[in-house]
Amino acid sequence: MYSIDKQHSFLIGIDSDGCVFDTMELKHKECFIPNIIRFYGFQGVSKYARQAAEFVNLYSKSRGINRFPALVETVEWLNRRPEMIHRNLKFKLPESLVAWVKQEDKLGNPALRKAVEATGDAGLAQALAWSVAVNEDIDKMVHGVGPFPLVKECLEIMHRRADLFVCSATPNAALESEWAEHDLRPFVQAICGQEAGSKKENLANARQYPVDRCLMIGDAPGDHKAAVANQCLFFPIVPGQEAESWEQLHREGLERFFAGRFAGEYQTELLSQFEAALPDLPPWPVVG
Repeated sequence: MYSIDKQHSFLIGIDSDGCVFDTMELKHKECFIPNIIRFYGFQGVSKYARQAAEFVNLYSKSRGINRFPALVETVEWLNRRPEMIHRNLKFKLPESLVAWVKQEDKLGNPALRKAVEATGDAGLAQALAWSVAVNEDIDKMVHGVGPFPLVKECLEIMHRRADLFVCSATPNAALESEWAEHDLRPFVQAICGQEAGSKKENLANARQYPVDRCLMIGDAPGDHKAAVANQCLFFPIVPGQEAESWEQLHREGLERFFAGRFAGEYQTELLSQFEAALPDLPPWPVVG
């Protein structure tokens, strides 16, 4: 966990991909998913693998989770498709990778590289090669994707009264690059990506601040869970309604937060809208 140097009486954590920047679709459809198909041999069922990966990472309540658990969940949904059953196909990720995902608390390339060096495990090495290839493609592909409307205006307001930090499952290098590219880096005290620990761990900084003076801004259920675990308020950037969400935050959300009128009915209404935006089950039939 990165420790925040407390300078204000308010703390705000902000997710990045899909929340500040409209990069989720680009990263997953052009960088993550092609490499999943290539590295894990899904060429013969690429249509279904793509749909499963898009559901997990973009269109379900798993949206925004770390890439390694997302890979495991993608294969689980893929195997539950009737088309896979009819073709007598079932894919299985290496047990070493599944175990590492369950046990490791810093799910990033540095920790995975150490595990590969310590064990020489082929399954872990494959996952590392896949993850490195994803990062390389993101570095080449993701440029010129600016923040959603009113993000900068909101950051300007927040920066004057709160300690801000990026709380994301994206690698730190990509976060630093994207926030610097769009001149947003000066607004945040720290950038805490996947190498710094989980969102839940980094939001533990909220313990330094009074109750109801900590806010998480995110676009995924995992962001909300991390906020709840640390007794933080939560403002959702609703997938598909990102511009409208930032407009609402700018128009009334921040004023309510700083005035102590955010918790309660207002928070409940926001969460109700957010809950309805992402389904639990995919739009195709599921077996088992």
